Amino acid sequence: MSQFPERLISGYRSFAQQRLPTEQTRYRELSEKGQSPEIMVIGCCDSRVSPEVVFDAGPGELFVVRNVANIVPPYAPDGAAHGVSAALEFAVQVLRVKHIVVLGHAQCGGIKALAQESAPLSPGDFIGKWMSILEPTREANKKHDHETEDEFITRLEKRAVQTGLQNLMTFPCVSILAERSKLQLHGAYFGVAKGSLSVLDPASGEFKKVEALPAGSASI
Repeated sequence: MSQFPERLISGYRSFAQQRLPTEQTRYRELSEKGQSPEIMVIGCCDSRVSPEVVFDAGPGELFVVRNVANIVPPYAPDGAAHGVSAALEFAVQVLRVKHIVVLGHAQCGGIKALAQESAPLSPGDFIGKWMSILEPTREANKKHDHETEDEFITRLEKRAVQTGLQNLMTFPCVSILAERSKLQLHGAYFGVAKGSLSVLDPASGEFKKVEALPAGSASI
């Protein structure tokens, strides 16, 4: 019989003793009334990029789906199982979220492998098949002569976010609501080393850094 990770046991005990008492009422309300988050975040399963941590979110605030390289696959009603598409459908049609954020990040292993056109990890290669969704993005964004490898990967990481937003619009349930201004789509990029956040400006197509407030300041 395997032993449950002690790290998780100690983490739960810390949660139960420190955070849970201040949020018990909130958890009880969520249990009784159900969830009604207004924001969906599609992020990477990288352990360094937790949307709940990055956005300091409490229970019930974010509906999150995470996968390798924060990919949004295009709409494909082919009868096969599609986890991200199912979560998206639930968020839009059941929860009726008002915002969808595609959150990319620095040092993404999936994007690095895509950029370097790495060999498959195994004969089955689930990752390679998954990352092939972004092959058209890579082919349309070749490495420039003046770019370093790291600069190229960073550019591709950000471009993948934009591809995700484009793929979101292939879903009828998303495009209809977006065109009616009932659903807003956003792109963001997290810098792991400095904990920085940049948000995509739809007009310029550039990611603009969100300035952190000085310690002690209150947001307006």
